[in-house]
Amino acid sequence: MNISTVDIIIILIYLLGIMLVGVLSTRKANMTGEQYFLAGRKLGWATIGAALFASNISTIHLTGLAADGFNLGLVAGNWEWMATFTLLLLGLIFAPFYFKTKVSTLPEFLERRFDSRSRTFLAFTAIIGALFIHIGISLYAGAIVFEKFFGLNVYVSIIVISVITSIYTVAGGLKAVVITENIQTVILLSGSIILTVIAIYAVGDTGISSIEELKAALKPGQLEMLHSADSEIGKNHGYTWYAFFLGYPVLGIWYWCTDQTIVQRVLGAATQRDAQAGPFFAGLLKILPAFILVLPGALAYVLFKDQIAHPNETLPVLINELLPIGLRGVFAAALLAALMSTIAAALNSCSSLVAMDIVKRLRPDTSDKAQVKIGRYTAVVVMIVAILWSTQGGSFESIFQAINDMAGAIAPPISAVFLLGVFYRRGTKEAAFYTLLIGFILGVTLFMLDFETISGAKYITNGLGIPFLMRTWWVFCFCCILFLVISLLTPRPDEEQIANTTFENPMQLFKGKLKGLKDARVLALGLLVLMVILYSVFG
Repeated sequence: MNISTVDIIIILIYLLGIMLVGVLSTRKANMTGEQYFLAGRKLGWATIGAALFASNISTIHLTGLAADGFNLGLVAGNWEWMATFTLLLLGLIFAPFYFKTKVSTLPEFLERRFDSRSRTFLAFTAIIGALFIHIGISLYAGAIVFEKFFGLNVYVSIIVISVITSIYTVAGGLKAVVITENIQTVILLSGSIILTVIAIYAVGDTGISSIEELKAALKPGQLEMLHSADSEIGKNHGYTWYAFFLGYPVLGIWYWCTDQTIVQRVLGAATQRDAQAGPFFAGLLKILPAFILVLPGALAYVLFKDQIAHPNETLPVLINELLPIGLRGVFAAALLAALMSTIAAALNSCSSLVAMDIVKRLRPDTSDKAQVKIGRYTAVVVMIVAILWSTQGGSFESIFQAINDMAGAIAPPISAVFLLGVFYRRGTKEAAFYTLLIGFILGVTLFMLDFETISGAKYITNGLGIPFLMRTWWVFCFCCILFLVISLLTPRPDEEQIANTTFENPMQLFKGKLKGLKDARVLALGLLVLMVILYSVFG
């Protein structure tokens, strides 16, 4: 890609600006642990929502969703729209418990509900997930994109991005992360919207003037969100409507409701309303990627299918062919925003987990000052390890699919334990720990059997005919049954322990007088109705 001096200046201004904003946002020399890890619990709902969105959308999303849009169509938008439903669960069900118990980490919540064994296990899996999924693979994906765009060496790109992100994350903690994430959300959305609008106009210039003509120029079903098992996409890729509606919630509950990297923003909420409304706002934002990330990929099939040899080239071709000088720099900044926000979020969560769930438990007398210092050292060490791991990213056939596959290996037992933990008062500490342990072993085993790089073949997907989303669903079902059986075979938990961590009756969600349009239940219902309408139109 030809990069002009103007584009380079825009990119440099962004890099320097975001670093300065992050560092200057927290100028206190001596921050408490709560200030560093949870932004002093003063985050408002809009800030939380934008930060949730930004920490989720990575370079992998930008490139992967565009590639899937080119190859498969709007069906890839289900990854984004289904997230809205699980964000509703976060805001309506989990956030109130997290806020009321004033926990600092999600493993701490598991200890409140069950015992220290579950806390230790979740802290371990959360650190592994952040290190290998959120940071390592994201670094590699970002470096590849910048190599294709700007001709920069992969390893040079990794080092530069890592250093810049680490500076403001290590210095400022969660407040710096969230402030920069809000700026990055604006840049990301602006860049993506600009590219989408230009792509739509470009399609119009080819003589296509109606939806019917556009459908005729695309592959069959490329503008449809939902597919049956008999469709080409359903048969060849496993992306059926029931696979998304069954399998994705398992991934979604783990990622959006129990993953420290994501939920840490909710833990820093100023009020319970902020803790609940923030996820709803993020859910509203998650509607957009189907139109501004996936749709451009589908339009690229009409415009440049002869130029795109592999789906992963979709986004670079769109940028190179459609964006003028200056706007390329804006979109490069958007790519950087997506990458850096994801890495910063994961770094901060690892710092919190090590400082609070490991060091503080081993040494209860650890001071706030020492905790902050440990958190900063952790961020540096994690980043170094992630840099080393990121160099192995080329061993994966598809980065986007690899991330989802890895998530599918660890998500089912965690989702089962959290979901049943808050709804099933009879659930015991033994059930939680052994479900986490056995479910993890089962999930990782199935992942390796289905990962060609390790096993040499896809034994589950191709051998048994079970695509990865349905594999995730069936492992989740197994974990739920295991949890229930062990709970019934072990002593009932202490009522005092579960008082603030479970529902006395799930129906209490719907009890109580509504407090106008600001009521969480009203907001949740409005967002749910909107999603039903969208699926009815685009399904």
